Amino acid sequence: MAITPLMKLQREIASCEACPRLRRHCQQIAEVKRRAYLDWEYWGKPVPSFGDEKARLLVIGLAPGAHGANRTGQMFTGDASGDFLFRTLHKAGFASKAQCRSKADGLKLIDAYITGAGRCAPPDNKPHPDELAKCRPYLESELKLLKNVKAVVVLGRIAFDTYLRILRDQGDIGRTSGYKFGHGVVHDLSPWLICSYHPSRQNTQTGRLTERMFLDVFETARHLLV
Repeated sequence: MAITPLMKLQREIASCEACPRLRRHCQQIAEVKRRAYLDWEYWGKPVPSFGDEKARLLVIGLAPGAHGANRTGQMFTGDASGDFLFRTLHKAGFASKAQCRSKADGLKLIDAYITGAGRCAPPDNKPHPDELAKCRPYLESELKLLKNVKAVVVLGRIAFDTYLRILRDQGDIGRTSGYKFGHGVVHDLSPWLICSYHPSRQNTQTGRLTERMFLDVFETARHLLV
């Protein structure tokens, strides 16, 4: 199979060493591990994006989970947030299966692509602004290479802010302050911008984000792609 520009970009992401704090943290997590995953060989590197290169739907998350994607090497794979996301994507017709615990599970995204504002698991799930800035060019490159995207779903405020700043700096919008973040809010841009709370345990276990609320977001995306 020929290596596409998008595949080449993902290889560059996996070899990135731009943020020493994040690299140390990810490697430390990979060495110490969690008791439940002692038999795993953790990925421990920046996590590439994945999905359908011809996707019309782009999903932007925050960053890999320490014992999720930092372990499996695939975005949103192997933790509670990913379980919630893939179950919903499957219901909405954007994923071939409702569950994905490892890259070997065989889940395929259908007309969808998953990426993140950050590619390394940050301590306390809080990347520094300068770390997000160093990671941003990867997302900018993906936006140029994913030529069929018609709708973007941002999961959480950081993904929202990161994406809007890219649009502003490219001259596609004016001030970012003209756009508000809220669950289910849709902005009439090209591509469409759809906001969602992040499917973190903090949101899903408290009921701030329910499965119905999350499914509504992707059903809205499906409607806008018609």
